[in-house]
Amino acid sequence: MNEKLNPIQNNTAKSRSILIRKLQIALPFIAVVLSAFLAVTVYNLLFPAHDPPSQKEFDESVKQVMATVTPPPPFSTRVHRAILPSLVFIQTHQESNQEKKFGLGSGVVVNKSGDILTALHVVTDAVEIKIHFSDGSQSTAQIISAEPKNDIAVLRPDQPPGWIFPAILGNPGAMRVGDEAYVVGNPLGLVASMSSGVISGFDRSIPVDGGGRQLDGLIQFDTAVNPGSSGGPLLNRQGHVVGIVTALANPSEQNFFVGIGFAVPIGTAVVVGGPGPRY
Repeated sequence: MNEKLNPIQNNTAKSRSILIRKLQIALPFIAVVLSAFLAVTVYNLLFPAHDPPSQKEFDESVKQVMATVTPPPPFSTRVHRAILPSLVFIQTHQESNQEKKFGLGSGVVVNKSGDILTALHVVTDAVEIKIHFSDGSQSTAQIISAEPKNDIAVLRPDQPPGWIFPAILGNPGAMRVGDEAYVVGNPLGLVASMSSGVISGFDRSIPVDGGGRQLDGLIQFDTAVNPGSSGGPLLNRQGHVVGIVTALANPSEQNFFVGIGFAVPIGTAVVVGGPGPRY
């Protein structure tokens, strides 16, 4: 005799069957979720998140980025900065037939004693020579050696500045026609002025004083110079002194620049002044 199933038991069996079918359907999705969670957990363990950068680190990163997009300063700027501590402004007082005359020129410190190379004609016949250094200090000076043949004089200040910065002397023999050239001096009394151009020639000769005398072995350049530039340094693109400005070529009676200047090679000049720092 067949027994009738209890309705409650019958409903329970149906519910279990439905639940099992639903779990079977959901299992793949649950597996995917668990796998993703596990993958994220393992990744975080292997590659932990970095702490956010500090303000200092952030600022440094910004500076590095800006440095890569900011062009370096031009050579002329670096040349001027390099020579400025060694440049001097020269004022002279001359007396001729009871007439007082004043002159000006340029010079460059070339050794640790504070000795100054300049053009001899800047200080010829001066009864007083006054030196103005780049730090603002001043001193009278004396001529300690001179070479009229090359228009070179060496001055020694009576009171050297507290800080002495000798210029670095370069090698004119390493230069070629067309190389960049710079002159820093005091043209027309305009202190520490700079002009730029190129080397135009070597081993030039020019007459001086109209007395049959001439200067030989000069460097020719097209960098602008004017009265007051004489005695100042001719510089290469590294800021090294390769010559001492001595003259400008001018076919007129007016003493102004028309495109050609001359400098005594530094190798010739230091024979008079003694060696300075060199490269």
